Amino acid sequence: MYFIGIDTSTTATKALLMNESGRVLGVASNEYPYEIPQPLWSEQDPALWWLATGQSIRQVVAQTGVDATLIRGIGLTGQMHGLVLLNEKGEVLRPSILWNDQRTSLQCDAIRARLGRERLIQITGNDALTGFTAPKILWVQENEPEIWKRVRHILLPKDYVRYKLTGEFAIDRADGAGTILFDLAKRDWSPEVLAALDIPAEYLPKTYEGTDATGALLPSVANDLGLPAGIPVFGGGGDQAASAVGTGAVRAGVVSLSLGTSGVVFATTDAPVIEPDGRLHAFCHSVPGKWHLMGVMLSAAGSLRWHRDTFAPGMDYDTLLKPAAAIPPGSDGLFFLPYLSGERTPHPDPLARAAFVGLTVRHEFPHLTRAVLEGVSFGLRDSFELMKSAGLANITQVRVTGGGARSPLWRQILADVFGAEIVTVNTTEGAAYGAALLAATGAGVFDSVESACDATIQIIGATRPGKDQAIYEKLYPLYRDLYPALTPTFHA
Repeated sequence: MYFIGIDTSTTATKALLMNESGRVLGVASNEYPYEIPQPLWSEQDPALWWLATGQSIRQVVAQTGVDATLIRGIGLTGQMHGLVLLNEKGEVLRPSILWNDQRTSLQCDAIRARLGRERLIQITGNDALTGFTAPKILWVQENEPEIWKRVRHILLPKDYVRYKLTGEFAIDRADGAGTILFDLAKRDWSPEVLAALDIPAEYLPKTYEGTDATGALLPSVANDLGLPAGIPVFGGGGDQAASAVGTGAVRAGVVSLSLGTSGVVFATTDAPVIEPDGRLHAFCHSVPGKWHLMGVMLSAAGSLRWHRDTFAPGMDYDTLLKPAAAIPPGSDGLFFLPYLSGERTPHPDPLARAAFVGLTVRHEFPHLTRAVLEGVSFGLRDSFELMKSAGLANITQVRVTGGGARSPLWRQILADVFGAEIVTVNTTEGAAYGAALLAATGAGVFDSVESACDATIQIIGATRPGKDQAIYEKLYPLYRDLYPALTPTFHA
């Protein structure tokens, strides 16, 4: 038996094919652009996702040479929060407004005013932020009323792909929670929120767990893709929840850390846990009956890339980082604030700015490099501290993925700053692999998502806190003091 995981990301759609033991046999990916029609806007034509989905599925089946009649399930994942609007015939009414679109600040204020900020967080687990789906809906209501009059279906990006595959309107509960239209505890749409925002409940798709079958491959689509009709398509999850499955972060105490351009700290919980001020995202997990907390840093490994490209263009990362290993912890009194693109967690502040603080004539380039690694690590610890204050159980292990995870120096700094074991795992395909595991679990290959992860994901390296942990414990409060001290300057 074989399973396909499809990841509809912002820049490409990836199709991954694995066998029933969880071994990845092949991956195919097709890229596409997104548009910025006005400053702060970010939009994409859903037709691009569907075209790339077909291309990627055909390519991965062809390159692996598997017998397509033995494919037993398809799992879906993709970019979260994007708004797809369809008419009564299922036709797209306008380009999708993406997760990174920033036009909806006034609509976020309106959501808080209609529900009350505390009540909004109490129901949905989140404050209203420009990235989420709900304020995008309000923006269309207010600015494109002729479009809104024709709306009959509201979907998210991967669920538009689901609709094209199966003809069904459905969404998994992890992605559903990311709209902030969910009652987090009840794992379904909130009648109170929908009423306050004038969104008809019938416009929204039925909700499912990540391992539930949501429909079957249509005969016409199957013929086009070279697959048998009737293959079940499973719920899947938003990219962060599916990625957590793909790295085995499916139990309380095991945290996933994605150290890419942005940084994402993802912690599974057995019950809904809400940070009272909404500084952490609280969503349903794609694991049935689980939830998660999530903190997001906008410039994580992106800070290191900026540092290299600005001060040492063309230098490879090994050459860049080797001298930094010889610099003592704390970089001889130099701090770096990693707010190159503003920040989300713990400071939801688009006006936050990056800074080197404490520079003296004795500091050289390797000091700046190490300070960047330390500053990002301190910033990621902010999310861990918020999780602990919200009542999260002790964090026993951090599973790190992404480009930044390749650096032994950075992994050691992270272990020392967090005071936790940092491990790497054998899987590298993240969300697409998680989607395939959810499909295999739904098809009965595994008894549960947890057992699927136990059977397929192995730890291949571990970095434990060392002698520098005590030094970073003293430095972290100093780092925490810098943002409030500099905020008046940033905002001025």
